[in-house]
Amino acid sequence: MNDDRDDSGTGDSGTDEAARGEMIRLAERRLASPAFIALFQQGMALVDETAAYLDGEGRTASRALSRTALAAYAQQSMRLSTRLMQLASWLLLRRAVAEGEMSGETARREAAKIDLKGPLRDMDQESLLPEPLVDLILRGYELQRQIVQLDDTLSAPSPTPGELRPNAVAGQIGRLRRAFERG
Repeated sequence: MNDDRDDSGTGDSGTDEAARGEMIRLAERRLASPAFIALFQQGMALVDETAAYLDGEGRTASRALSRTALAAYAQQSMRLSTRLMQLASWLLLRRAVAEGEMSGETARREAAKIDLKGPLRDMDQESLLPEPLVDLILRGYELQRQIVQLDDTLSAPSPTPGELRPNAVAGQIGRLRRAFERG
């Protein structure tokens, strides 16, 4: 009788990544997914939309604001622009990795320079702003939330082989495979 069990404790013959104790990094695969592409496009579109608003309609709307509201407008538009540039930088780094233009390690070093958290919301100032600017600010915070969540997933340390538990499903599949191979 031929017992093809490996030392991983899964009972598989060693052909499966999980059975060999290699962790499949789903977060890294997500960078090449349609969901990441959509997030990237959403982020870049928000950058463009914000720039168009601040250079056009927003500039016109700011002329009608009180002195206090104008100061809030200036501060919040600067914060929004800074936040979006930080997020766009992160998105561009991750896209470069997904397209093979940059190594993951280089991207991690560069991403460490990006402030994804930024300042907290100032709802008192936001209450003084024109509605279209508030909408852009809120969409910027939502984009930030999504990117921080993805970045946290990507930055999570990979478990070492000793920390991995045997995959019971892989073990069952290995046993089934051996049973069918024996005929």
